[in-house]
Amino acid sequence: MLKRRNILGAIAIVLAAAFVIAAAPHVGSADEPSLTVFAAASMKNALDDVAAAFTKKTGIKVVASYDASSALIKQIEAGAPADAFVSADLKWMDYAAQKKLIKDDTRVNLLGNTLVLIAAKDSKIDHVDIKPGFDLAKLAGDGRIATGDVKAVPVGIYAQAALQKLGVWDQVEPRMAMTQNVRAALTLVARGEAPLGIVYSTDAKVEPGVKVVATFPEETHEPIVYPVAATATAKPEVTSYLAFLRSSAAKAIFESYGFAMLMKPTS
Repeated sequence: MLKRRNILGAIAIVLAAAFVIAAAPHVGSADEPSLTVFAAASMKNALDDVAAAFTKKTGIKVVASYDASSALIKQIEAGAPADAFVSADLKWMDYAAQKKLIKDDTRVNLLGNTLVLIAAKDSKIDHVDIKPGFDLAKLAGDGRIATGDVKAVPVGIYAQAALQKLGVWDQVEPRMAMTQNVRAALTLVARGEAPLGIVYSTDAKVEPGVKVVATFPEETHEPIVYPVAATATAKPEVTSYLAFLRSSAAKAIFESYGFAMLMKPTS
């Protein structure tokens, strides 16, 4: 009998505990506001910091996905849920507009960047004079020159345009190592798997394993512009996020990473 009473008592305690757990407020509820942002790979470090500041101010969580702008907009087109899209060039934001994947009235040109030639930190290459006809292939030796896929990835598109303008594209095209996004190209150089790479200055700034050996003249390629817009299916909270991207607080973060703010802060 005593044993039976002990069992019944234990059951009562378990049931009581279960009731308390069920009655307690749920932490991390799905009802908590959150936003999903698809952004160019080169924005990761800066945009993560901006997102943290935004969340601290508003309580709205931001989940970011980073890759080449081309890959991201194709995912959105295929139905991937996203509230905001930040592209590393105008081409893919124009594509998004044509496909009605964004809300046109939310689109702004937010940031600017520069295109640079990088080498590994311990490379013997220290300074390269970028001018028409410069021998980039010789500089690379037996190795390759890493950049994004020139057919789709913005940094690769800028790189090809610059090299064509300088009259060296035909010479170096067979030597190019084309990657799925700019951070992959950065990694190849940092690991010594490619002696040279063409990336954005902001990427070089966050990678201690590389150094900038030259900056491409602005006139060799289209201006590097990062437009941002809300997607066609964005949650209402995206309005406050886009406003924060244009704030003085965000400007300070972006500029600390080397981006140029293209518009006057709104707050």
